[in-house]
Amino acid sequence: KELKKLAREGYWAASHTLRAQVYHRLIQQVACRLITPDALVYRDVASRLFGKLSVSSHPLPEFLEGCSMPTYCLNLEGVTALKKILICVANLFPDITYSPILPSLVALLLHYSEDEAQCFENISRLIASNTPHTSYIDQSFLAHRASSMTFGDLANKHCPAAHKLIASTSENVFEVYSEWLSWLFHDLPFNYAIRVFDVYLLEGQKVLYRIALALLKQYRLSVTSTELERTDTKADLQAFVQNIAEHMTVDKLLERAFGIRLFSRKEIWLLQMANRKALMERGITMVQSSNGRPPSCRQSFHLAVDMQNFSSSIVTAQEMRVVWSWIPERFSLFPPLLLFSTSEDGCSLQRFYTRCEGYEPTVLLLKTTEGEVCGAFLSSDWSERKKSGATSGFFGTGECFVFTVRPETERYEWVFIKKPELAKAVPRSRQRSPSPSPASLLGSSPDGRSTSSNHLTVPTPQRKGRLSPFLAIRHFLLPSKTASMFMSGSREGIIIGGGGGQALSLDANLLWGHTEHCETFDNPPLCQENFKVQLLEVWGFQ
Repeated sequence: KELKKLAREGYWAASHTLRAQVYHRLIQQVACRLITPDALVYRDVASRLFGKLSVSSHPLPEFLEGCSMPTYCLNLEGVTALKKILICVANLFPDITYSPILPSLVALLLHYSEDEAQCFENISRLIASNTPHTSYIDQSFLAHRASSMTFGDLANKHCPAAHKLIASTSENVFEVYSEWLSWLFHDLPFNYAIRVFDVYLLEGQKVLYRIALALLKQYRLSVTSTELERTDTKADLQAFVQNIAEHMTVDKLLERAFGIRLFSRKEIWLLQMANRKALMERGITMVQSSNGRPPSCRQSFHLAVDMQNFSSSIVTAQEMRVVWSWIPERFSLFPPLLLFSTSEDGCSLQRFYTRCEGYEPTVLLLKTTEGEVCGAFLSSDWSERKKSGATSGFFGTGECFVFTVRPETERYEWVFIKKPELAKAVPRSRQRSPSPSPASLLGSSPDGRSTSSNHLTVPTPQRKGRLSPFLAIRHFLLPSKTASMFMSGSREGIIIGGGGGQALSLDANLLWGHTEHCETFDNPPLCQENFKVQLLEVWGFQ
């Protein structure tokens, strides 16, 4: 803790010698694979590879194709050393297929290394790190893409104003977020980048997410109303980061970064793994280079909602695009698929369940007879309701949220997204026991009012071999179970959001509904409190 405090405050920033010593000692303490090449191996391989030949006669590694190579004020000798180290890394770590961050890290380390051999040894330890639930350097296109998606998810949750701006001005939001590491280790000036490196060595990749989020928040604050009309957000962001000194000091940047309350390292790792799995299902490989094309030509698999072919009776394509920008990155890889519609399938709750079961997640949209439009993103399969047996219980994860589309567009997420410090991670030795649940969750009166109370049933463990879900409630020690009631279904109707009220409840005929404030999402009523449903749709992911 003391070291983290010193790094965050820039304690060794004033002394080149002290920083060099600290870097070497910190990296030597990184847990890494048993056989990791060191300085002696580097000298042997470098003499064998280069001999008396010039470095320029050796092509740069394939994993750098399409990547920029910042040199951070290195002189000609330093740039030569940088290239030699990268070529030796490719030789000794053949599994690395894509790593745009690597040149920047080597260039920064060279400033604080006794020689290139020591620099190589230190970068090797970061590459070979095997610390659980963390990594220092992405080493494949798949890992890089998953990290970028994870940053997009975090930006969606922690920088809603900036995310809304980017979603409204960019055709492909992901292409903007895919540059997040370049902001830190390419665009930031040297005196900022090296302070980022200080904390990164101590705290790993999680700290990079924090700092990039702080940059994104500051960018949104700095954009004027006239600049909002610009379309090249990607270039604007890059220019903003390059000129960050005009907006804030490096101390202020770090202060704001560490003021952002992120979830635990394990929770972020789970999100990263889920994103990685989704990419693999979508056809993204470790290398992702086909037909002889270089990595720079890698295809973008992120799909916006197709304006021409999208058709809903409730929302326009533009409105759906806004909703799509809110959902987790790994699901927005896939186009929307209409599963259920009252206009086609009728007002049958049983048919609603039949059509939706087997799909996870889903987006529920409804339009009232007054013309108001609201809905919910539901992270779990509706078949989960059957696991509670004869009684009904709540299920779902903290990725669920409710929203309004008309007259206002607004999203309301799980309360612990905004205040994760309220929910502590569950130690491995402690697992939550299920809570009792009511025999009937929903007693609907003709006007749609609910007459039942709310309790929580914790879902049963996942199928063997399946990753634990991101933001699963069993990962947290929650002060109140009523703030984690996401979705529930029975023969009497469905409930979304509970605790002190229900964000959205619908009766068995899908005709009458009720909405009010609930503790889970801390939302106001999503429309008129007691309403009649004009249309209801459920969308899945194709």
